[in-house]
Amino acid sequence: MTIEQTNKVDIIGQNKKEGYVALTISDHLEWDDKNLKLQTLQNKINCYLAFIESGQLFEEYPSAEGEEIRIHLHCMHKPNEEGMKFISLISPIIEGAGFKFTWEMHNDN
Repeated sequence: MTIEQTNKVDIIGQNKKEGYVALTISDHLEWDDKNLKLQTLQNKINCYLAFIESGQLFEEYPSAEGEEIRIHLHCMHKPNEEGMKFISLISPIIEGAGFKFTWEMHNDN
């Protein structure tokens, strides 16, 4: 699954040692000048929040109960200026909902 499938969670992983569950967005898209990707990313994040807040995460993964929940964006391409602004704006919103937002750029090295 990928960022383009805005109604699905791409990857769910649990780090029991550190006590968190990560819901990862797999993002292979280029950051475009028209910023159409931002709408796709926003829809995907909203899907993830709904998955968590509805309780579906805990129904499907009971071991996630009581763990820190992270939404993690894994980008193949470096965010453009608007992408960086979006990431900086969305982080505190997600954290205000009680979850953590992290992101990284894929590195082949």
